[in-house]
Amino acid sequence: MIKRPLRLRGSNIIRSMVKENSITLNDLIYPLFVIEGKNKKNPINSMPNIYQFSIDKLLFEIDELITLGINNTLLFGITENKDKVGSNSFDSNGIIQRATKEIKKRFPNFYVITDLCFCEYTDHGHCGIIKNNKIDNDLTLKYLQKQALSHVHSGSDLLAPSGMLDGMVKAVREVLDENQYYNIPIMSYSAKYASSFYGPFRDAVDSSPKFGDRKNYQMDPANSTEALKEVLIDIDEGADIVMVKPAMSYLDIIYKIKKEINIPLATYNVSGEYSMVKAAAEKGWIDENLVRNELLISFKRAGSDIIISYFTKDYAMDLKNI
Repeated sequence: MIKRPLRLRGSNIIRSMVKENSITLNDLIYPLFVIEGKNKKNPINSMPNIYQFSIDKLLFEIDELITLGINNTLLFGITENKDKVGSNSFDSNGIIQRATKEIKKRFPNFYVITDLCFCEYTDHGHCGIIKNNKIDNDLTLKYLQKQALSHVHSGSDLLAPSGMLDGMVKAVREVLDENQYYNIPIMSYSAKYASSFYGPFRDAVDSSPKFGDRKNYQMDPANSTEALKEVLIDIDEGADIVMVKPAMSYLDIIYKIKKEINIPLATYNVSGEYSMVKAAAEKGWIDENLVRNELLISFKRAGSDIIISYFTKDYAMDLKNI
C-alpha cells in the first residue's frame, strides 16, 4: 500500500486545518525610531519603508498602526546630545522619556516596550561606560538602573535590556522592585550575537562604535552552548521573556533554547535580514510577501513565541488587504 501524505495537502481548506504553525499580529512586535525636533519623518536609506519620526509624527504613525491592529512597539530613541555616559538615556526629559509620555497620554492602551542600552546615546557608540577603552561592566549596571527607572517613570510597559552585560537583568529587576515596580516585566536580549546583520540598524540610530567592535560583550556566532548558558542566567536573575538575536542564521539556537525553557522566547528579525529581502524584491529576484511570510513562519516553527520584526506593518497591511 502506498503511503499518501498528499491527502492532507489537496486544498486550501485541508491545508489550513492541519497547519502546525501560524503567525498573527499578537506574535509580532514593531520597532519604531524616535528623534528630536518637529514635523520630521526621515527615511532610513538602508531600510526601505522604515523611518525616524519626531514625536509629533510618531503619534500619527501609532494611530495608523492601531488602525491596522498593531498594538505595541519596541521604541528606540535617537539624540544629538551624546556624551561619554549616555546621559540622555536616563534624563527625565530625554528623547525616549518624552516620547513615551506622549504616547501613553494619547494612546494609554498602546503597549510601549523600551530598549535599555547606551549605544544610541554615547559619543563613542558602545553599549556602556568606557574605561581604558573597554566597557566597565559593573559601573554600567549602575547607569542602567537609572535608565530603567526613568523609563518606567515615563510610562514604559516593558523594559528590554540589550547590552549583553553580565548581571543586567538582576540589576534592572532589583531597582524595579526596590521602587515598587513589581509588575513591570523584563525582556532580555539574552543571546545577542556579534552579528554582521546589524548594519542598517546602526545607520538608523547612528550607533556604530567609534573604535573597536562589540565582540568582547556580544556573543561569538560560532557558539551554541553558550547561548543556553546566557539564557538560563537571565531567567535565574528574573527575566520574564528571553531573546535570541538575530533570527535567520540562528534558528538552531532558537530551537535549542526553546526545548530547555518554560518562559516566552522572543526572536529579533533584524535590520540586515529585513533589508536583504527588500533589496532582492526591488531587483525582482523574489516575491517579497511570500519570502517574508516564509521567514516569519520559520521563526515560529523553530520555537519563537514573539517575533520582533520590521515586516510587522507590511504584514498587517496584507492582512487588511491594503
